[in-house]
Amino acid sequence: MRKIKQFFAFFLIHLATIIICLGLFSILFFIFKNGISAINFDFLTKPPIEAMTKGGIFPAIVGTFYLSLGAIAFAFPLGVGTAIYLSEYAKEGKIVHIIRIGINNLAGVPSIVFGLFGLALFVVYLKFGSSILSGSLTLGVLILPIIIQASEEALKAVPQSYREASYALGATKWQTIFRVVLPAAFPGILTSAILGLSRAAGETAPIMFTAAAFYTPRLPHSIFDEVMALPYHIYVLATAGTHIEETKAIQYGTALVLISLVFVLNLGAIILRIRFRKKLGAR
Repeated sequence: MRKIKQFFAFFLIHLATIIICLGLFSILFFIFKNGISAINFDFLTKPPIEAMTKGGIFPAIVGTFYLSLGAIAFAFPLGVGTAIYLSEYAKEGKIVHIIRIGINNLAGVPSIVFGLFGLALFVVYLKFGSSILSGSLTLGVLILPIIIQASEEALKAVPQSYREASYALGATKWQTIFRVVLPAAFPGILTSAILGLSRAAGETAPIMFTAAAFYTPRLPHSIFDEVMALPYHIYVLATAGTHIEETKAIQYGTALVLISLVFVLNLGAIILRIRFRKKLGAR
């Protein structure tokens, strides 16, 4: 009877995995099939023309990179610093418990709320206007909980014996954290950064209020300029454009580029994580 239950449980687990994989590959195949015809050199290197029914998506690609890199530049040091405080310095108590509840709740807030927050704070109150700076800060706030949670888990995963050995050799707490704990936890921290970067690259709601332009063929010259972005460009073509049916191939082609970009980011994270683990193992 026990073997039958075990077989049935494993069967359900494998079946669920197969269903999820089939669904994922079906979506990817559908987007690839409909979007591959639009992918060419001009599509990736030129701006859109003729009411965005022709041309390329180069300004949207550049804008997505600027917004994503700006978001991670803001959120990564702040998130890792918070994780270090919670993991290494803070004593368990009501205050730390409230902080963790706040971080967990922040991670579950809909992205549209972050967009309205960014509009009120960065665009209106701080008068940054609709710009790369406003969009990057808004996306940074959005991905901050992801980086904090993943970084804290990576720091907690470092064996306590590493810290004790460092203290035994006369190192201070900060020297132990900086020279022992952080290098050991760096693969996990790097993963948190790439996860945050991937999410920032695919968000639409936060940037449509704070940074994204409906159409601007020129590249930005400063952090106070508006930009086009891949997710918002897809939204515009699919819902707000004047030639929605004519741009079907461009819509799917843009989606394929965005998915490929996120895939490359995640693949890069995996490769870097493996390399860092090998270096740590060699030590």
